[in-house]
Amino acid sequence: MTQIVLLGCGKMGGALLRGLSARANGDTVWVLDPLATATQGARRLHEPSDIAALPDPVTVVIAVKPDKVASALAALRPHLRPTMSFISIAAGVASATLRASLDDKVGLLRAMPNIAVAAGAGITAAVACGATPAQRAICDDIFRAVGAVVWLNEEAQLDLATAISGSGPAYFYRFTEALEAAAIETGLPREIAAALAARTLVGAGALLDSDGRTPADLRRDVTSPAGTTAAALDRFDAGGQLHALTLDAVRAAVARAHELRNG
Repeated sequence: MTQIVLLGCGKMGGALLRGLSARANGDTVWVLDPLATATQGARRLHEPSDIAALPDPVTVVIAVKPDKVASALAALRPHLRPTMSFISIAAGVASATLRASLDDKVGLLRAMPNIAVAAGAGITAAVACGATPAQRAICDDIFRAVGAVVWLNEEAQLDLATAISGSGPAYFYRFTEALEAAAIETGLPREIAAALAARTLVGAGALLDSDGRTPADLRRDVTSPAGTTAAALDRFDAGGQLHALTLDAVRAAVARAHELRNG
């Protein structure tokens, strides 16, 4: 039985808590966050020193905001032991920075889940930055409880993964907003436009997840030659503009991740 400590329970920590609380596998989830108002069945640690009393194995998920990581870990450091492991989901905080606030002997991993972990449908990119196989397996188990997991070969790839899957839900929501607005501007009532746009996103994602074919295969299934879908896609694809805009957007996200990491 693993002791999982959520160090911080804001938006992402809370989403992870909701996902973890939906399963019953014997693990105990603890929350160390004085500002958390709801812990959904998890237990509370009232002081950093309380972590010292937890039985092994203990895995701490660092879910505080990036600018709070150093102070939060400094408060924990006197109470650590080498058998503990830490998983940071703080975007842009490099392992070298984390190590500076931790005992060198504890296990360390970085992970970037997305907000869909709250629905058990997330995707997490993870990388081991000095952890045992058993600690990596615990990390894998935690995030597979709330979706899928991919393991990266090196830490440098985490910024790229963040730009795709960490930020990615916002891209799809933004497109859904635009589709809803287009529906309203072309004559549909707001409530109907919102339902059509949102449920189309949900249904398309569910089909992609369950069908097993590629997005290109599914797109071709929907697109009759010279039909309505083809007419719309021709506008998206004219001059390669959709590809160019998407690539530019991802590069902007990666560049911002670099800026955050480098201060």
